[in-house]
Amino acid sequence: MFPPQLFEPCSLYTGAGLMYHRQAMKRLINLYIIREISVLFLLGITVFTLILLMGRLIKLTDLVISRGVPLADVARMILYLMPSFLVFTIPMAFLLAVLLAFGRLSTDNEITVMKAGGISLVQLMPPVVLCALVTATMALAAGVVGVSWGNTAFKRLSFEVVKQNVTVTIREKVFWDDIPGIVLYTDHYDEEQRLLKGVIIHDGRDKQRPMTIFASDGTITGGDAREDIRLILHHGSIHATGKEKEYRLVNFGEYAMTIGAPLGSGGIGRNELDMSPRELLRQMDDPAAPRPARLKAAAEFHSRVALPFASLVFAVLAVPLGIQSRRSGKSAGFSLSIGILLAYYILLALLRTLAERGGLPPALALWLPNLLFFGLGWALLRLASQERSLAGLLSLDAVRRSWRKVN
Repeated sequence: MFPPQLFEPCSLYTGAGLMYHRQAMKRLINLYIIREISVLFLLGITVFTLILLMGRLIKLTDLVISRGVPLADVARMILYLMPSFLVFTIPMAFLLAVLLAFGRLSTDNEITVMKAGGISLVQLMPPVVLCALVTATMALAAGVVGVSWGNTAFKRLSFEVVKQNVTVTIREKVFWDDIPGIVLYTDHYDEEQRLLKGVIIHDGRDKQRPMTIFASDGTITGGDAREDIRLILHHGSIHATGKEKEYRLVNFGEYAMTIGAPLGSGGIGRNELDMSPRELLRQMDDPAAPRPARLKAAAEFHSRVALPFASLVFAVLAVPLGIQSRRSGKSAGFSLSIGILLAYYILLALLRTLAERGGLPPALALWLPNLLFFGLGWALLRLASQERSLAGLLSLDAVRRSWRKVN
């Protein structure tokens, strides 16, 4: 709660003293709101990030327990994943923080006390907007710089881990797909000698020319920190299809196949998440690139920029909603934030899919959720500043009064 002397009657002050008292009151209120939002924001970002990380943690834990991957490497993998998560969790945590902060202020009647001290709802917005700008900057940095860096580094490290553990991860009569684009099956595997018998390999790294290889036996070579993984296959055949879907069959006595190579050299392909904003812009404007690739690049670019600005949108939306959910407490604020986030991200996902298929311009599709939710928030903020609620506006009596005015 605020110090009682902050809300002493203004009649006790005159002239410069009155002005100083009001400025001190606004300054303290601003700091108070920033502190409330900051604490809840840190809690929210921790919870939301852990929730998104849970799916990955199961696989990463398996790397440590089943495959003996060092904890330091797993920690680095988690670090590289963080930017992709933070682009989403920062706006999510900020929405939750503002809803809970203003819900508590309203429940404890502190909003009423502030209004009695001459502070309007609009005057409470500057600290919220300041927090929104800070969180938007953080999310923008994660999206513009962190996502491409993190995804590229994660793929590199994952590939190195796979290379160094390939001989212990292959299992007999189990499809092995630890390297993207490669699926390997073997009837018998001798780990000490690195010998395989009854080998089937599907190589889908080149989507234009996928191929399936059958071999009676093979040997694994390489796989250390400096050397790629190679398979020396014997007595088999290659079944491939070309760009025109023509079928080709090649029989061989011995065939050497590289199933691992550094990022960008054919082993691990790059997608839009691995590209920097400059590379995305270059692909968007490349007339030689296929139209689907240009659309995906444009959608990814606008997504990385539009998502961080959701913090500013949620700032306008969460304040009036937080005040109006005063009666139901924190559970209502949490439920409301989840509902808003689901609506926002479902709409965003649908519009992004539409943009990638050419149904809408990517810029319009990816920014449209921000515009719609900002418009809703602005309308609710005006209602709240006029001491009117959305429920009251939509009540039967209100509809009847509006109908009478029209007629």
